[in-house]
Amino acid sequence: MLQEIAPRHLDNQYHPQAIGPGAKICAFRERSILVSLREDQVLLPDWEQLKDSIQRSVYLFSIDETPYFLAELAPDASLPEGFAYDNVRSHRRLHPKYTVYAEMTAWHLYVWYRDNQFCGRCGHPTRHDGKLRMLSCPDCGNMIFPKICPAIIVGVTDGDRILLTKYSGREYKNYALIAGFTEIGETAEETVQREVFEETGVHVKNIRYWATQPWGVDTDLLLGYFADLDGSADITMDREELSLAGWYRRDELSLPADDVSLTNDMIRAFIENRHPR
Repeated sequence: MLQEIAPRHLDNQYHPQAIGPGAKICAFRERSILVSLREDQVLLPDWEQLKDSIQRSVYLFSIDETPYFLAELAPDASLPEGFAYDNVRSHRRLHPKYTVYAEMTAWHLYVWYRDNQFCGRCGHPTRHDGKLRMLSCPDCGNMIFPKICPAIIVGVTDGDRILLTKYSGREYKNYALIAGFTEIGETAEETVQREVFEETGVHVKNIRYWATQPWGVDTDLLLGYFADLDGSADITMDREELSLAGWYRRDELSLPADDVSLTNDMIRAFIENRHPR
């Protein structure tokens, strides 16, 4: 999956340091990031290529010995040759995978910094903490940490069939599993039951855990589960959320090459009959 970048290692601890030689730069503009694209390869700029254009920067994380920084560039900054802004969501199948993982994790932090420039309690400007990954309000003392949204994804099975869907009105057009955000006061297992029923009208039982995945482009932590059909297999589809929902046998399924998503990992586990019972 996306986070599986061994032998490389992500160190997500906050180690505030000065930006300088050897640093990789994550510069965003709306939903786009400054990159160089060459066939199926994606490359982030180095500090040396942008040092005269960086107005502000903050340390993000390191991969192996390489530090990554979020940087704000001057409005009239000249971009390095071969670099342009490109939608970060379109990079999921590019290589190297550790760079895609860095992009998505950097996006998660960029959104948090962008959306918390002012205190939600008293409205005063926030400031960076010197030791922790935290924004604080010097006026009221409010402490703001990065937001992580729990969401479930579930493979609903009925013997040798699995329930697959397609989203309505979204960029992602491939088959998907049912997914949704956990609401206030819910357990993850209750979210599984609610989301499956809301989107397809079926009930589930025997809910069992599979895996988790950080998904930075939506600030998510995905919690993957399998569950068995409980009762009727008749589908009543939520047409605002879905454009398709149906049961598919193992011998009807094929998957594109994808070692990134939890969705693909779970569908493949079902096809290979190695999902938990």
